[in-house]
Amino acid sequence: MSHDNFDDEDEDLGADEGLDGDETSEGDTAADTDAASEMPEVSRKIRRRRRRTRPRSKTIAMKRLTREELRVGALMYPPVDIPRPTNREECRGEIRPCPWVACKHHLYLDINPETGSIKINFPDLEPWELKHTCALDVAERGGITLEEVGEIMNLTRERIRQVEVRGLLKLKMGSPSQDELGADLLAQAAQAAEAKEQN
Repeated sequence: MSHDNFDDEDEDLGADEGLDGDETSEGDTAADTDAASEMPEVSRKIRRRRRRTRPRSKTIAMKRLTREELRVGALMYPPVDIPRPTNREECRGEIRPCPWVACKHHLYLDINPETGSIKINFPDLEPWELKHTCALDVAERGGITLEEVGEIMNLTRERIRQVEVRGLLKLKMGSPSQDELGADLLAQAAQAAEAKEQN
């Protein structure tokens, strides 16, 4: 068992009990070995305390950039005239990692349409270093765990769960209820019956 997974408190447990290597007998060593083999490798408490492995996302607010910074940025990245995919079929055949970071399905950055601010999801990586670049490719893989989605999007498992709940609620609010569906069908049947009577 490696000590990398333990906190300082966990490493000092043996020292607190007052045991020295010279005072233990062979029987104690065998019992300690059996107890160590039964213990889980990483406890739940320790897993929660893990530090974040990736840097947090970084947001660039457009209204805080100076005119000079905007001018320099425009000179560094001039617009390109390369035709961009217009639908999913064209996009599916394109190279990966996807070079079109301004696409709304690209995982490297998000652009807020109201404020124009840019959120870089992976500030420590370049777009071509990402393992997954397209949200549509990830969706086509099928169901994956919250943990895996969080790793792909550089978010925590809990934040992914919250977004999922909000998305499902929006879908539920936008779709018609069963009563509304039945009312539409009844209205269509009544219109059909009236049309038959008139003919």
